[in-house]
Amino acid sequence: MRLHQLAITAFGPYRDRVDVDFDALGTDGLFLLHGDTGAGKTSLLDAICFALYGAVPGAREQVKQLRCDTAADDVATSVELELTVQGHRLRVVRSPKYDQRKKRGEGTTTRNAKASLIWIGDAPGDAASEGSSRIDEVNRSVQRLLGMSVDQFTKVVLLPQGEFANFLRAETTEREKLLEKLFGTQRFADVERWFVEHRRERGRDVEAHQQQVRELLARAAQVVGQDPENGADERHWLESWEKHLAAELDETRRQHVELAARRDAAEQELTARRELADKVRRVRGAHAELAELDAQQTEHRRWRTELDAAQRVLPVLTARRAVTEAETELDRAAREAAHAETGCPDPDAPLDELRRRSGEHRERAGALAELLPEARKQDTDRARLAELDRGIDADERATAELDEQQAALPDRISTARTRLDEAKEAATRRDQVEAKVEELADLLGTARAVPAAQQAHEQAAEAARRAVDEHQRARETVLDLRDRRLAGMAAELAAGLTAGEPCPVCGSADHPEPRSAVDDSVGAEDEERAQQAEQRAQARRDSTAAAETDARRHLELLRHRLGDRGTDDLAAETTSATERRDAVRALADQTPARSRELAELESAAQRLTEQRGELDRRIAAARTERTGLAEAIEARAARLDAARGEHPDIDAHRAHLLDQVERLDRLVAARTARDDADARLAKQREALRAAAVDAGFADVDEALRAERDESRRTELADALTRAEQRRATAQAALGGEELFGIDADTEVGLDAAAEAATTAREAAERAAITAQRVEQREQDVRRLATRLRAAWDELGPALAEHAELEALADVVNGRGQNARKMSLRSYVLAARLEEVAVTATRRLRRMSDGRYSFVHSDAAGARGTRGGLGLDVLDDYSGQTRSAKTLSGGESFMASLSLALGLADVVAAETGGALLDTLFIDEGFGTLDANTLDLVMDTLDELRAGGRVIGLVSHVDEMRQRIGVRLRIRKSRDHGSTIELDT
Repeated sequence: MRLHQLAITAFGPYRDRVDVDFDALGTDGLFLLHGDTGAGKTSLLDAICFALYGAVPGAREQVKQLRCDTAADDVATSVELELTVQGHRLRVVRSPKYDQRKKRGEGTTTRNAKASLIWIGDAPGDAASEGSSRIDEVNRSVQRLLGMSVDQFTKVVLLPQGEFANFLRAETTEREKLLEKLFGTQRFADVERWFVEHRRERGRDVEAHQQQVRELLARAAQVVGQDPENGADERHWLESWEKHLAAELDETRRQHVELAARRDAAEQELTARRELADKVRRVRGAHAELAELDAQQTEHRRWRTELDAAQRVLPVLTARRAVTEAETELDRAAREAAHAETGCPDPDAPLDELRRRSGEHRERAGALAELLPEARKQDTDRARLAELDRGIDADERATAELDEQQAALPDRISTARTRLDEAKEAATRRDQVEAKVEELADLLGTARAVPAAQQAHEQAAEAARRAVDEHQRARETVLDLRDRRLAGMAAELAAGLTAGEPCPVCGSADHPEPRSAVDDSVGAEDEERAQQAEQRAQARRDSTAAAETDARRHLELLRHRLGDRGTDDLAAETTSATERRDAVRALADQTPARSRELAELESAAQRLTEQRGELDRRIAAARTERTGLAEAIEARAARLDAARGEHPDIDAHRAHLLDQVERLDRLVAARTARDDADARLAKQREALRAAAVDAGFADVDEALRAERDESRRTELADALTRAEQRRATAQAALGGEELFGIDADTEVGLDAAAEAATTAREAAERAAITAQRVEQREQDVRRLATRLRAAWDELGPALAEHAELEALADVVNGRGQNARKMSLRSYVLAARLEEVAVTATRRLRRMSDGRYSFVHSDAAGARGTRGGLGLDVLDDYSGQTRSAKTLSGGESFMASLSLALGLADVVAAETGGALLDTLFIDEGFGTLDANTLDLVMDTLDELRAGGRVIGLVSHVDEMRQRIGVRLRIRKSRDHGSTIELDT
């Protein structure tokens, strides 16, 4: 890992942005961070740690207060770090979570933490080329590249104040975690875990086999009803029970066969007794049936007489139904005649008189029918007249409503036309307001560019001033050299002058002040070099002056464009212009809708005019039609009034006449039907008396007394038939071959035979159940024995394999026969730590003037804990090995520094390159005396040849004298901390 650039803004004591160029600091391989207490030396290291991990070392992480308290509200807290890790260059930018005062109102608002990662060049194969802006993804990428957590980073690369010696004094478990990350020994941990998991799996398999054996053995004991004794041979116990159950099964089967034979004999005897008992019962039943039929002979004769009379009366009943029907018909005709007389004048008149009156009424109704069309026309015309009146009223109301609408339309049309003009005017102003917004946006961009332009002008002006000063100095040098050369040339000429002789320069014979010779003469070459330097300075002056002029003109151009308006004013004007533009756009977009609205109103005005003309024409036509109808109705009314007489209208008069005709016709028909029914009744009564005599009865009443309904006749016939069938059946049974010779008084003895059969059957069933139960037990034990022997055969090899695997797993994980209590991973790490100890010892012995060296200890820990990662020191003065925790402050610093450098060397050799080629050490040098400090500095100087960069943080004055590249941090109440590079 090598750092390149660090930028800090509003972080810790740094209020404004500060930049640290580690490439410049690391040119010498060693640089010093120094400054006053509290200036921010440790905060600089915190910024590096925060950029990488989003956290700071030690107790400062618990406070979570990383923002500078004096930073401006509009300045965001951020840390930007550019570095190279494993050949990949990247830039990480982070901002912590902090509270910021609200721009409006009281209180604060929380700014959430942010992070971003950008690859400068090629990204690793498993990373996205566009980088990431998610905190969790940035954390994973950085930690995957560095291979260390934040705690491990602060123990190997960045050794913070107060925690420098933590790795030296770390416990075995903590040191193991760090070394495992650095040396990538996870595969050995996987081997340990594989052994543990495989042992657990095989243990579960063995336990499953043992559980299966226990379950099978318990089921076998449950079947036989006896558990094996403790310590007894379970195989022998199982075999003895198999033999016992086989013998028991043979005995129960023999008993079952014997009892089954007895049961069959008893059931055959019971069947014979049951057949004899059935025959005796049937003989007794036949005799009883015949005796009962003999006792019922008198009743059967009475049934036959009743049935014969009921059959003979059937023709008489038919004649009686005809008489009943004739009586009913006469009664109905009489009622209808009485009903027809109601409403008829003089109903007792002769039938011919009634027929005559009906004919007269029919003729009069026919005459009225001829006037019916004219009457209906009269009703139709009156209805039409009323309809015309209603239509005229409705049209007149509609005319009034149209008048109101026509009166309101001009104002609405005028309003719509005004709204349309406004929208069109907005459409014409649309380009203007949009241009205004663009102009203000451009000016706002110009205003925001002024600070940068002003800074560029100031830098250009400063460069121009320096160039002028340099040119003036070069010009003065040229003039000075020229004067000195001229002075030298005058001295040479003066030396050749002769009194009274003319001067070769001016021609004068007088030489009042001849120049004396000068001590420091100047040649033409000196003057030429000075002139060239002056020309170069002149060129730089011209170029810087031109650059300053360009920067000034650019700044003046920006300010000229802005005038007196500032950024805030322009932002407000831009916002206002944007709102006006949006309003003009919205109004211009309404032009089509408002055009449609005006067109619809103008169309409505045209429609109302057309509707008004149509209504006027319809009202005039209706009034003309009404006048003609009224005159026709009045002329027709006299004729129709005479024809209707005392009735409401002609229809009513005609209906009255037709009703009288109908009543008279109905009365004539009813009286005729009554006379015909009376004649038919007399004829049917005579036929009834003749039918009774023909059937053999004395009169009609005697015949009707013999009447029986169909169910009774059927009942009598069925009863007589059943009696005859019963007699025939009994006689046939007694005369048959099956019951021949059977005495009705024979005693069978059925109960005794049934009891004997039941006893034999129950005994046979019990024997069968016993045999089945014994057979089932024998089969269950035989099946369980087969499975149990197979389970025993499988359990033996499984136990042996598990015991071997368990012993190996214990050794690999530092238990069991492993005397050192070192796991495989600890063993590998111990070897790496031993290399670190050897490498660190070389530097420690040099720093301690040969007194101390590291000793790697692979002894087990206290109370049987795992060991292998112990690290002690050997004191050459005493020849004794002692714990690193017993070293003094200065000694601990030397040991920790040697260990950190040795760890970096071993890791670099392990990975094939300089992985940990940047190291920061915060304090500790003040604990060293002068001689020891010399030794430590000599050791650190050796690191430069290997390309490693080490940053030291110290207050020691001697360190500033020894280290040429220094980064001084100054603190200020007004401006916060600042950084100054001193080379």
